[in-house]
Amino acid sequence: MVGTTRPEPSPDEQATTPLVLKPELAHVPLNLVLAAPNLITVVRTIIAMVVAAWAFHSGTWQWLVVGYVVYWAGDSLDGEWARWRKQESLLGAVFDIVCDRASTLLLAGAFIATYPEVVGPLTVYLIQFAVLDTMLSLAFLLWPSTLSPNYFYKVDRPIYLWNWSRAGKAVNTAGVIITLIVGYRWDLMVIPYTIAGLIVILKIVSLVRLIRILTGAIQPAPGGGKIFQR
Repeated sequence: MVGTTRPEPSPDEQATTPLVLKPELAHVPLNLVLAAPNLITVVRTIIAMVVAAWAFHSGTWQWLVVGYVVYWAGDSLDGEWARWRKQESLLGAVFDIVCDRASTLLLAGAFIATYPEVVGPLTVYLIQFAVLDTMLSLAFLLWPSTLSPNYFYKVDRPIYLWNWSRAGKAVNTAGVIITLIVGYRWDLMVIPYTIAGLIVILKIVSLVRLIRILTGAIQPAPGGGKIFQR
């Protein structure tokens, strides 16, 4: 009848209604799912986690070094390969983010088990990486024009430079680990505490800026000029 409104579906009807994927996520080709970058991510994550588990068990620093080398080298390789072969995808980007956290958390556990003195600054780092940095890293999904955090300069250049430029990544990932080694070796643990604290501040500033962009309080500042390039 004219003028009548369709009643709201019941909870049972809502539960059985199939959800529709975003167009960019629908019908992902199998060859893209099984593309070389994703396979590299699988292999480097498995190797890094197995080595980290053995380092945790054995308590030897040599295995810890091997684990971090595998993780960092593999993380660089899968991204570079994806860009070189034009095989980047939303699925691959999210998978990479998840695997980074899995590798980092287990390697950090092995680090703490081997050198208990580093538990303080490493815990600070893990909190920001597992929570603050994860939220930032997944923010690219809110903008269809970005395939991964590596393209966040299309949305906002400052947030990109602070977090995903080559310089930003180096500080955010290797900075704390390297300063932990230096601090432990020369009994200067104030250094890793300081770096870990500064990174937390940087992540909070980035999140505040992101929230202000999302709420319309400020306009994003897209642009190029990427520090050290990707």
